[in-house]
Amino acid sequence: MNETVDISQQQVDRAALGAVRHEVAPTVGGEVLEKLRHVSTATLATALFKRGLRNQMIQAVQPLASLATNMVGIAFTLRYIPAREDLNPISVFDDAEHPQRKAIESCPPGGVLVIDSRGNARAASAGSILVRRLMVRGCAGVVTDGGLRDSAEIAELKIPAFHSRPSAPTNLTLHQAIDINVPIGCGDAPVFPGDVIVGDADGVIVVPASMASDVAEEATQMTVYEDFVVDMVAAGHSIVGLYPMTNPATRVRFEAWRKEKGR
Repeated sequence: MNETVDISQQQVDRAALGAVRHEVAPTVGGEVLEKLRHVSTATLATALFKRGLRNQMIQAVQPLASLATNMVGIAFTLRYIPAREDLNPISVFDDAEHPQRKAIESCPPGGVLVIDSRGNARAASAGSILVRRLMVRGCAGVVTDGGLRDSAEIAELKIPAFHSRPSAPTNLTLHQAIDINVPIGCGDAPVFPGDVIVGDADGVIVVPASMASDVAEEATQMTVYEDFVVDMVAAGHSIVGLYPMTNPATRVRFEAWRKEKGR
């Protein structure tokens, strides 16, 4: 007689998540990250659209302070679910393995902590102490589709931070930290650990690691051409045949401009 093996759905789910979590993501080199530091999320969105990706922009988030340069880093994720009160008292923070605390101490230097707060800003995803800890540890930024508390203090820190709006209540009020470095949804965008996160004044976009190098190169070249277009429009030229480049004479003018500008 065959023995029946009782495997709960929770065990199956955990096994599936573990398989995804431990999958090795393609390595994204420093040269690629540096290119992404100098291109806009708008240009990246167009480059990704050309590859069939329409849903990579994290919706309804904005920087807490003006950015001197793009936020660029590798995604490290934290997932919240709706809090269940009997499992989410203030005492959970006594546990060093609490997922929120562990995420703060595990997000690597150069990483961007991306938090799935289900788009709910009625309670904070984190506050200034935790964000300051990320800064001191050399992390590249933090993004949540919820809210951050101590927002004025965070705005003064030397680390980019993006959220939907300020929120004072502790995260435990509504959010239960459940897992780290697993695939999440943030602002209706899919975020996988190892993806490249780029943020600027327009918001935050997620570039899949597997195509980051190609997208960075194309976006860099697109940016050069867009700078040329800006100069031409400022000088009074029509966008017809210029943007997009459909007039052969435009290419001749563009190549001369690149030579003149050293681009």
